[in-house]
Amino acid sequence: MPDARPPALTVEDLRRQVEAGEIDTVLVALTDMQGRLQGKRLHARYFLDVVLEHATEGCNYLLAVDVDMNTVEGYAMSSWSSGYGDFVMQPDLTTLRRVPWNPGTAMVLADLRWEDGSPVVASPRQVLARQTERLADAGMTAYVGTELEFLVFRDTYEQAWSSGYRNLTPANQYNVDYSVLGTARIEPLLRRIRNEMTGAGLVVESAKGECNLGQHEIAFLYDEACRTCDGHVVYKNGAKEIAAQEGMALTFMAKFDAREGNSCHIHCSFRGVDGAMVMADGDGMSALGRSFVAGQLRYMRELTLFLAPNINSYKRFVEGSFAPTALRWGRDNRTCAFRLVGHGASLRLENRIPGGDVNPYLATAAVVAAGLAGIEEELELEPAFEGNAYDDPTADHVPTSLAEALDLWRGSDFARRIFGDDVVDHYANMAAVEVAAFGRAVTDWERFRGFERL
Repeated sequence: MPDARPPALTVEDLRRQVEAGEIDTVLVALTDMQGRLQGKRLHARYFLDVVLEHATEGCNYLLAVDVDMNTVEGYAMSSWSSGYGDFVMQPDLTTLRRVPWNPGTAMVLADLRWEDGSPVVASPRQVLARQTERLADAGMTAYVGTELEFLVFRDTYEQAWSSGYRNLTPANQYNVDYSVLGTARIEPLLRRIRNEMTGAGLVVESAKGECNLGQHEIAFLYDEACRTCDGHVVYKNGAKEIAAQEGMALTFMAKFDAREGNSCHIHCSFRGVDGAMVMADGDGMSALGRSFVAGQLRYMRELTLFLAPNINSYKRFVEGSFAPTALRWGRDNRTCAFRLVGHGASLRLENRIPGGDVNPYLATAAVVAAGLAGIEEELELEPAFEGNAYDDPTADHVPTSLAEALDLWRGSDFARRIFGDDVVDHYANMAAVEVAAFGRAVTDWERFRGFERL
């Protein structure tokens, strides 16, 4: 279990560095529904003199827009009829850190609350906090690691946009999975990301090449669930900014092309609040651990919306692609949706469903909620699957579309009981907006097939 770490930057450190002229800007950021950092840059002295005591504000449409930042109908918390007011952005000082890729800048993540002090329950960080609080009440803590893949291109973001994201040049022209030679071609960028994430308080483990052209992964040390998700969103935003500074572009979208998609495997283990092992029994699983896994099998299908939140997310789920289709569990079996790995203190369950587009707070909340339900209900675990789960005709399957996942989410009594109607309805509306928008879109695929030949 990682030791509890102090913030990467304390308020006292910040004061000293502001006085010394080393920091002049503090970025106050929240994570929106899409998993993006949104916020504002404050003068550092104003942050110290005012925001530390009184917080700051942001328009509540930040949790009620689509990917293009269009205001859309259907959200209870934010609308034209309610006037699009503010919510309070309360800095969580345990997340204060330097931003090495932006000179003179520090960052702090914010929790959202209304003016009366009540939490904004649909905010992603609060959704996770509610589940980790339930877990703590049961005497346990969740430790999580996220493995986030991305594709790198030697085009700038502006060039990629102007070309309609066609004919981009990948950073590698062949499969560089585990290749030391292939990854050396892009090491200057990867090294900068690793070192500057270390400067931002993250603990970097490694970088490696992956299967798709220009695909790579940087892994970080596991931590308590919320700290891991905080690091995840800082890293994802920062990696894009660093790539842009280097005249390159990278994407975390789940499926950029017909080759391998970008995954975000989530490793999770429950511990006692005192750090005691509760999932492991020697080199195997305890009864509690088996019920934890059984909870994933029982409930994850109806919670898939939190793991695969976009139209594009479902393009990953292709047989034989290392993205799962069968809701099975196995020991070190990458054909299953749930892969048990490690022994003793390192025993953990890898959820292979999420892609790189996932909101880590929501996905982790789903994993914690399903695991805790399995424990509370003392669910029995089916035998580990052996062989190729893609070929199992009896397995329940990962939903094949956002529309299917939306129907399961809306109809889930479990989701409503655990997350509450406000949260279920909020994210159902987000998915419905995306399904409707895609239904109206005319794609290149349709034009190529139909312009002349139909």
